[in-house]
Amino acid sequence: MEKALIIPTYLPTITTMAVLIRAHHVVVEIQDNYQKQSYRNRTYINTANGRLGLTIPVKHNHNTVRKKTADALIENNFLWQRQHWRSIQIAYRSSPFFEFYEDDLTELYHTEYEQLLDFNLKGIQLLFEMLNISKEFEMTTAYEKKPKSSDFRRLANAKKSNIPVAMPEYDQVFTQTTGFNGQVSVIDLIFNEGPNAVTFLQNLPVDQLK
Repeated sequence: MEKALIIPTYLPTITTMAVLIRAHHVVVEIQDNYQKQSYRNRTYINTANGRLGLTIPVKHNHNTVRKKTADALIENNFLWQRQHWRSIQIAYRSSPFFEFYEDDLTELYHTEYEQLLDFNLKGIQLLFEMLNISKEFEMTTAYEKKPKSSDFRRLANAKKSNIPVAMPEYDQVFTQTTGFNGQVSVIDLIFNEGPNAVTFLQNLPVDQLK
């Protein structure tokens, strides 16, 4: 896959991360209109009680003009980062590789960000560093309905969670009690599989989603 067009999301799903890894060049969509109830400000993790959603609070726009994703601002009036990090620690502290990657990811939750875009891009950057992968990124300058790059923007739509990709099962912390769930953030895969996560992502058949 030469170029992949994606919307930057909060600690991307396994499917989205597979697209990012498979692409030689990543184009980041920043000219789209911000949409509520999407992976732009939401991610999911596996816990002892099943799948848990973590949502970044975004400031409401009372203007009639729709804001772009690049203009979405985070509401930092309460300690949501501390809550999210605590939830991640509780969910994955017994996973095989959590202690190995914990220090790499903690930076994301101990630095305050004003813009959602900056937070999401930093999260993606940290994930690539955790996996020892380098990638070229470029930002869009205009919104294109029919882009030249392979279009994966729909993966940011949280309402379309059942993406038709064959997801092999891997060992998850709570599989025996809650069953396998692959519709979660890629951190679930990384904390459970460690360096093997790269091979797993490279083998996912994401080309069919173009």
